[in-house]
Order: sequence, then structure tokens, then C-alpha cells
Amino acid sequence: MQLEQQIISWRRDFHRFPEQGFLEMRTASIVANILESLGYDLKLGKEVMKEDECMGKPTAEKTRQHVEWARENGAVERFLPHFEEGFTGIVATMDTKRPGPTVAFRVDMDALPILESDTEQHVPMSLDFRSTAEGSMHACGHDAHTSIGLGLATMLAGNQDKLNGVIKLIFQPAEEGTRGAKAMARAGVVDDVDYFVASHIGTGVPQHHFVAANNGFLATTKLNITFTGKAAHAGSEPEVGKNALLAAASATLNMHAICRHSGGDSRINVGELHAGSGRNVIANHATMIAETRGETSEVNDYMKEQVKNIVAGAAQMYGTDYTIETAGEAVSAKCSDDLAKRLGKIAEQHSFIEKVMITSEDSAGSEDATYFLESVQQHGGQATYCIFGTDLAAGHHHECFDINEDTLLPAVEILFETAIELSHSNRNEVK
Repeated sequence: MQLEQQIISWRRDFHRFPEQGFLEMRTASIVANILESLGYDLKLGKEVMKEDECMGKPTAEKTRQHVEWARENGAVERFLPHFEEGFTGIVATMDTKRPGPTVAFRVDMDALPILESDTEQHVPMSLDFRSTAEGSMHACGHDAHTSIGLGLATMLAGNQDKLNGVIKLIFQPAEEGTRGAKAMARAGVVDDVDYFVASHIGTGVPQHHFVAANNGFLATTKLNITFTGKAAHAGSEPEVGKNALLAAASATLNMHAICRHSGGDSRINVGELHAGSGRNVIANHATMIAETRGETSEVNDYMKEQVKNIVAGAAQMYGTDYTIETAGEAVSAKCSDDLAKRLGKIAEQHSFIEKVMITSEDSAGSEDATYFLESVQQHGGQATYCIFGTDLAAGHHHECFDINEDTLLPAVEILFETAIELSHSNRNEVK
């Protein structure tokens, strides 16, 4: 019961102080401090993130400003220097010094750019743990994930005699927008991993249900597109101008008309378009944010290439320049069946779980943990992404999002039992 209250306390604290991707400085410093106190060996920041693979990082100025916000709101000062440039990943390692496989668990830490509800019906409001950072909110459960990760770390540290091999706990920044995992995977943090488990709460899975392998994640690419033209007076000499607004509008319409692919489902969306500076001015600047998705990486790559061709064509048609920046990306991946079956059997034994589904193919948006799955499997290991069902006050990414905290301790306990069982596996069985 004491651990359950601690996990809830952590979750509510992280909920009160949400931090968006690559700005998780307060969160990461607290996590690192707790992990160090539990005896884990730590690698932090740039040690576990490949700098040129970080996508969609905030500006240097915004990052500097957030260092001060984190400091003013309870960051652990000793660890801040590791994270103050926005490289906020953590890998905690426990080496039991006994022969066995390397088992890794991944949780994410970042929040969303959402203004949280302030109605009294909203539990975080009524219990006084609503976000104190206006415009940022844990509306996807990553506050719970981070707390589950710390709960797991606590249980593992107190039961080292039951474990073999090496345990890794990966605390990932910037999952939202699929921006952070690639940098950690490319830094090699899972190259030596035999078994890998990522987890999430909710996603429409009911309370007391468990999904051992979610295969429904779509590959995706997030694109920031800019058109640069030439301003002119719209009344006296419109022919002199190069209209960036029209280029962007043309690109938008044609992107939504991309021919589908026979290899699987595909998606395209232009979420924002900003252009122009005045009613009587030919727009010399337009910016768009868009995303593609595909059932497989091949389908997504097709969609992405079509977008690039359309943008180039629209720019040529209206005489503008253009840039395309990849602000986030995730690949498709399939979970390892054998590992999923083992997780399912472990979950079935927990009194909290009433129903186990080994595999789900339901569409679940996109998730950059797929980079970890892909890397582990390419190196001969097994990997899966599991879901702990929970009651939700509202859907993910909603201003009234909240979870049932009764889910937290069972999630920790199931992951703990998973760690014990996997750590006693023969490494030769994995390959």
C-alpha cells in the first residue's frame, strides 16, 4: 500500500508540472535523483541521445527559458546541467552480476500543448493537482507512465536477489509528435537488449483488461513546410508578387488528393496553414504543418514522397522557394509473438486483470517506441508494446483527460513479474 501511494503521489506531482517534449528538465531531474537513490547506474542526456537524430526540438531561447522554469518549480539542481540543452533522456541500469539476458522497459515523460480543464468535475482540479503550467497538460498518461517506471524501479531495487542478468529502464522524452525515440535508438541504448517491453495505459482498452502486443501503430512523418515568395501591392502591381499563400493552398488541396496505396491504409492531414500579412498584400510567406501515416513504413514513405513532389510542384507553379523539415517520425513494427504470449500469461495471474488479449491490430495512431522494437528485433532480440486498460474521464489528448489511478500499482506489479521471469531466461532462447 505504501508503494501504491508513492506512485500516485509521483503521478500527481508530474501532472501538476507538465513539460513538453525535450523540455522535461524538472521531470528528468527528479527521475534521475530517485533512480540514483535506488542504486541504479545512470546515463543521462547526450550520453543516450544522438543529437542529429532529435527531431522538432524547441528553439534555443525557449529551452533556456524553460531551464529557469524548471529550477523555479522544484527541479533537482544537481542533475539540471545534464538536461539544460533539451536532451532529456535517461537510461538506468541494474547489473545483477549474475548470468542472464538484458531486459529493458521503456516509459515516456512528455506532456501536450493543451489547456487543462478547470471545471470542478475534473478530478485533477477538485483534488488540486491540475496543471500549473498553463497551456501544457498531461493529457495522454505520460505522467502515469513515468510514475509506473519509478514504481518498477523501486520494486526491482528491493528484489535484486530474484533477478539475473541486466535490467535497463529507459525514460524517453518527446514521444508526442514522435520525436524522441529515434535519437535514443540510434544512440544504441537497446543494441544489447534481449527482451524489450514498452507500455501505455488507456488507448480505449477497458479497465481490468490487458493487451500484450499492440500491432496497430501506423508509421508516420511530421512535416513543417515553408513557402517563401515575394510581396507586392495586390491592387497596383500584383504581377510582381510571388504568392506563397496560393502555393500553400494548392499544395494543401493536392496533398489531400494523393492516390491511395495498395500496400495498406494511409493518412494525410494538413493541420495548420498560416500565410499573408495584409488584405492588399501578395503573401510572401506561408507555413504549413502536416503529417503522413501508413500501415507500413513503405506506405508512409510513399505518402511522404508524394507530399514532397506536390510541394515542389506548387512552389514552381507560383515561383516561390520552399523548405521541408521533418519534425517527427516513426516506423511501423510488429511485436514478437513469443514475448507477447509470455506477458499474457503473467498478466492473467494478476487479480486485477479480468481479460487478456495477446494481440491487437486495432488502429492506435502512431508511436515512436517502434524504433526501439525495430532495433531490438534487428539485433536478434524480442520486443513488444503492451497496454494496461484503465477508465478514462475523456479521450486521450482531451482537456478533461484523466485516468483511474487503481491501474498504476497492478501495472507496476505485472511489469515486475515480467522482469523476474525474463531475467531467468536462457539468452540462447531469444535468438
